[in-house]
Amino acid sequence: MPSPGAPEIDDCDVLVIGGGPAGSTAAMLLARQGRRVVMVEKAHHPRFHIGESLLPANVALFDRLGLRSEVEKIGMPKWGIEFVSPDHAHQSYLEFGDAWDKTMPYAWQVRRSELDELMFRHARLAGAETVEGCRIHGVDFDPDGASVSGRCSDGRERRWRARFVIDASGRDTLLASQMRAKQKMPEHNSAALFGHFTGVQRLPGKKEGNISIFWFRHGWFWLIPLADGVTSVGAVCWPHYLKTRDKPLQDFFADTIALCPQLQQRLAQARLVDDAVHATGNYSYRSTLCTGDRFLLVGDAYTFVDPVFSSGVYLAMQGAFEATDVVAARLDRPAEAAQARRRYEATMRKGPREFCWFIFRVTNPTIRNLFMYPSNPWRVKEAVLSLLAGDIFGKTPIWASLRMFQAIYYGNQLLHLPRTLKAWRQRRANIRDVGTVPGENVPEAR
Repeated sequence: MPSPGAPEIDDCDVLVIGGGPAGSTAAMLLARQGRRVVMVEKAHHPRFHIGESLLPANVALFDRLGLRSEVEKIGMPKWGIEFVSPDHAHQSYLEFGDAWDKTMPYAWQVRRSELDELMFRHARLAGAETVEGCRIHGVDFDPDGASVSGRCSDGRERRWRARFVIDASGRDTLLASQMRAKQKMPEHNSAALFGHFTGVQRLPGKKEGNISIFWFRHGWFWLIPLADGVTSVGAVCWPHYLKTRDKPLQDFFADTIALCPQLQQRLAQARLVDDAVHATGNYSYRSTLCTGDRFLLVGDAYTFVDPVFSSGVYLAMQGAFEATDVVAARLDRPAEAAQARRRYEATMRKGPREFCWFIFRVTNPTIRNLFMYPSNPWRVKEAVLSLLAGDIFGKTPIWASLRMFQAIYYGNQLLHLPRTLKAWRQRRANIRDVGTVPGENVPEAR
């Protein structure tokens, strides 16, 4: 029996930690199966979150959730990508409609505060119990389930007894941190500065909602137009560059933008919203585990990589769909649980692995040239666009063409060996660990 004054213990089948896209997707699906689901979010919706760009593969997932029309209402259509290089006099435009599968031509740019709240409320409508303003601070496992403890923003303690736990805590990485399984990814060592602007010059016509990627000396910028006229602008750069900051963050961000004349021109009439600039330091990591007998990690709770190709929300939602099979096997068919876990772990590794090959090389001059002069021998352009659209878990036969693209890349590296060696040495210097970035903060967890 609990001691006098101890919080009451509530029972559930599944406790989901985190109320972002991963947690809300999992909670929605499990509640629709008739399970007793509790989803606990540390903040109160709506809350700020970066990561506003979705992939065409997200569209099918919103269809399966029955949310496509509602996301359409809050989203800015995104038909493709613009690449802008300081070494080229032209811009390169790629459209998802030219991918291998022509049925995935667009996605959306969304305010994450709106999207995350929309999904959170629909998880409640599906039957999940949703708790806001409660930070989980302890999960203790035993053969029959888990005891979970949290503290609410009003100071109250909450406790649950769950048969299974899904960690969708985002960059809080609750279970990975608790189990000492979180590892930095030094090959993706980077940091970010970002803010929201009004009055940004956008692309004309259909291209207005496209994401724009600008390379510059210290990394790359994103420019993401949102439906309400605000534009998200951020710089992903090497931590040693942020380490040089000797002025207020807003001024340093302005100086960083000035290093990219093409972007500075787009921002000539722009105004920073609320004078708010954010910084976050080395944010690429992975967990050495993603499942256990009574738990699994999904989305950013498992891994986070450089966001250049906007894969975060898609991989989080796709992982949540896969997670429901693991939960069903463990709770209903225990003999199948081990096999379900192996399938889930393979899926969780596949997505980041395929994106990371490109992410690791995105600032390399060879890959930059290939994106600035896209061509389609052996259907390589279609295959790369399919990857960038998120079409990597289905039956689209892109893999031979993707490997051919990689062969073309390595061939170009050999043809320009002095440039390749120079770029390799520069990257080694760029990704060196410099410790904590001044002024860094961590965005709210999903």
